[in-house]
Amino acid sequence: MAEVHNLLKVHGRQGVLHFDVFERRVVDAAAHYLGDEDGGIGFLYSGWAQAALPHKRLPDEQPWQVRTDRVNLVVEPGRKSLPSGGLQWVGVPYGSRARLIMLYLQTEALRTQSREIELGKSLRAWLKKMGISPGGKSISDVREQAERITRCRLTFEVQQAGKSALVQQLIVDKALFTDEDEDSGGSGFLERTKLSETFYEQLRRHPVPIEEAAIRHINRHSMALDIYCWAAYRLHALPSPTSVSWRALHAQFGGGIRRLDHFRETFQEQLHLATAVYPGARIEVRPAGLLLSPSDPPIAPRKTVVAFAR
Repeated sequence: MAEVHNLLKVHGRQGVLHFDVFERRVVDAAAHYLGDEDGGIGFLYSGWAQAALPHKRLPDEQPWQVRTDRVNLVVEPGRKSLPSGGLQWVGVPYGSRARLIMLYLQTEALRTQSREIELGKSLRAWLKKMGISPGGKSISDVREQAERITRCRLTFEVQQAGKSALVQQLIVDKALFTDEDEDSGGSGFLERTKLSETFYEQLRRHPVPIEEAAIRHINRHSMALDIYCWAAYRLHALPSPTSVSWRALHAQFGGGIRRLDHFRETFQEQLHLATAVYPGARIEVRPAGLLLSPSDPPIAPRKTVVAFAR
């Protein structure tokens, strides 16, 4: 899957675009990634590399489930009180913004070795670093997804070595945002938030290191983000080449896409984007699915140790 990177090194971006072999967005992502000198490292809990949030909005009262051979994830929406005294469903988090917020929370928690995380300007600065505009609709979307993350409840059931481990948890113990409107003079952000103890301990025990540069250049594509995180988690740990069927891939990544043939087309497009920012990924598309081969992790182990030590 590193062909586009080799061509870019020889012919440059315009030369590769002239060949008309790869989609422009794949060439652009790969070119920008290769030219990105920011060596930031992020982290996420390994469970999120095996089962992720929905790509699109669901009805606010509807839970979300991903069930694979390895993991069963259930995300239940929360509720909030209305001024009238009633309750309103908030809905489960979804899309690329929710994934970026989750990545920020997990990365900051491990970087500082603390459940308490600074928000406000720190979150805005990080989102800007990830290529997300700090104002307008972008920040409105971030506020919405943050509230959904705050109120939802997770159940992770992991199958390993013939045993099943069940973990039920909230993500955070405190709300991410106030209800203040930014135009009224308030920031609209709380200064700090706090990961739940259960989620934090799972994150500390099972972190997956990823490159922030990679995330930055596929930041608007939720499925590509999921594929990248999955590849970062799985490829370097493979003892030998391993096949994954289209049905298994559909179960993990294809929520909301009913037909398998439609999923295959979408998945391959997003796979090209994900591997555009992971040159070392050795993944071959075959008629029956994918062939995964042992690959170097996106972050060298030594750099991961240094990041933990900061």
